[in-house]
Order: sequence, then C-alpha cells, then structure tokens
Amino acid sequence: MEVHGDGLRRILVLAFCVTGIWSAYIYQGFLQETLSTKRFGPDEKRFEHLSFLNLAQNVVCLIWSFIMIKLWSSGSNGGAPWWTYWSAGITNTIGPAMGIEALKYISYPAQVLAKSSKMIPVMLMGALVYGIRYTVPEYLCTFLVAGGVSTFALLKTSSKTIGKLAQPNAPLGYLLCFLNLTFDGFTNATQDSITTRYPKTSAWDIMLGMNLWGTIYNMIYMFGWPHASGFEAVQFCKQHPEAAWDIFLYCLCGAVGQNFIFLTISRFGSLANTTITTTRKFVSIVVSSLLSGNPLSTKQWGCVAMVFSGLSYQIYLKWRKLQRAPKKRKPM
Repeated sequence: MEVHGDGLRRILVLAFCVTGIWSAYIYQGFLQETLSTKRFGPDEKRFEHLSFLNLAQNVVCLIWSFIMIKLWSSGSNGGAPWWTYWSAGITNTIGPAMGIEALKYISYPAQVLAKSSKMIPVMLMGALVYGIRYTVPEYLCTFLVAGGVSTFALLKTSSKTIGKLAQPNAPLGYLLCFLNLTFDGFTNATQDSITTRYPKTSAWDIMLGMNLWGTIYNMIYMFGWPHASGFEAVQFCKQHPEAAWDIFLYCLCGAVGQNFIFLTISRFGSLANTTITTTRKFVSIVVSSLLSGNPLSTKQWGCVAMVFSGLSYQIYLKWRKLQRAPKKRKPM
C-alpha cells in the first residue's frame, strides 16, 4: 500500500508541475502577444517599447528570488558571489530583448517555432568550433527542426496575421530569433561554468544573480539618458493602465513558472522538464491560432508537426541515453 501511495503522490506532484508550467507560460505567451499586437485606449496606440517587458520581468524575478532565498535558504551556503554573473547578465539582457523585439516583425507562432530550434546553433558551434561528432539520429532531429522552421518561414502568412504586426518583416524577425538563441547559448555556457566552480549554487542564487545584473543593464539602457525609451514606456503605462496590468501579470507568470520549473527538475529531472516545456510550446501555438486570431494553413501546421517531431525524437534519444547509463556502470 505504501508503494502505491508513493506512486500516486508522485503522479499528483507531476500533474501539479505540468499544470503550473503550462498555465504560467501559456498565459504569459498570450499576454506577450497581446502587448505586441493590441491597440490600447481610445487613441488606439501600440505598446512600442517591448524591451521594457524584460526590465519589468527582471525586477519582479529579482524580488521574487530574494524572497525565496530568505524563506528557504539557511544563511550563507557557499554559492556563487553575485558579481560572477556580470558577463552572463550581458548576454541574458541582449538575447531576450532581441527575441521579444522579433514580435514586431513576425507572428507569435512563428517566434515560438523559431525559438524552438535552439539545437541548431548549439550543434553548429559544437561541430565547427569544438569538433564534436554527432550521431545520425541527432542530425535527423536537427534536419526535422531546421526544415520545419525554414519551410514555415517561406510559406505565405495570412493577411489577418500580417495586419496585426507593427512592422511586418520576416527575414529581420527570424534573424532576431536566431541571434536570441545564439546569445542564450553563451548565457547557458556561462551559467554552467559558474555552477561548476561553485557547486553549492542553488537555482534561486542563479535567478537572483542573473536578474540583478539584468535589472542594472536594462535600467541603464531604458533610463540612462534624458529621452531614453523607458520614460516613454512608463508614460504609456500611466495613460493606459490596462497595459500596465498586462505587464505585471506577464512578469508574475514568469516568476511563478520558474518555481514550477525548479520543482520539476528537483523531483523528476531535467528530461521531464524538457518534455513539459516542449509540449507547452506546441499548445501555445494552438492557443495563439485559436484565441488570438493567427490562422495557420494546412502546410504551416505540417511544418509545426515536423518541428515538434524532431524535438520529440530528441527527447526520446536523451531518455534512451539515461536508460543505458546505469547499465554501463554495473560491470564496474
């Protein structure tokens, strides 16, 4: 009975994690799309300063992680000092800014699909810079993802979707997404280096350090000179409280979603988290298509299926590696 009880408890915790990640990030995606396409107030103005979302997200996550550390951390735990995150903070400020600015030029489903192809720059850098050899199945995953994203980009977007964009420009939008992924790669590599040097660094320590430097850099960028865009963004929020409320909810979703990601990784491992977040991206595209009025053609849905087939196969390959790992250790 005890084994069954533990199994049921584990299933309930997993369901709780899935619900939390899906709810937080699908709604955050909906708000992100709303802020980038909606016209606010009687004057029907767009919120042009999308980079302001990153600053707001940094501030909320900084406060959130500080509270979590005070609640759950027992004094000094030997984690990485706050100043070690300065370089990762630079790439983590530039990358997301490019990703969110892409929404001025391409639709939200296109952005999600493009940002799902993270494996492409990772494998390119691994093969060309570090001489890493990949297996045929790994190249197959990359081919499916790259082929799906490329074909989606070449297919004609509906006039309804284009009409909602601030400045339709597909090549520029996809370029910004690719640069976003490249900067994310440097950010992840730097974070890995920090956790290797300071093994006792917790997820909350990383969240605090990254968002501290993100807040500093974004504050300089948004408010560093008299006519900087941050002042215009604040003025827009004063004139359109609905936009300010959407920004607050957007940031809150990001902070809450991080909680569920940390819980998932600590209880079920990174592979389970990857699976949940990958399926979440697919559901985000479906939600955007149905609720936000971004109709996709049959061929575009075929491209979406192609990309997520590649991502699903990649998850399966990782799972198979994990299954084989214990068997290799037993003879030793």
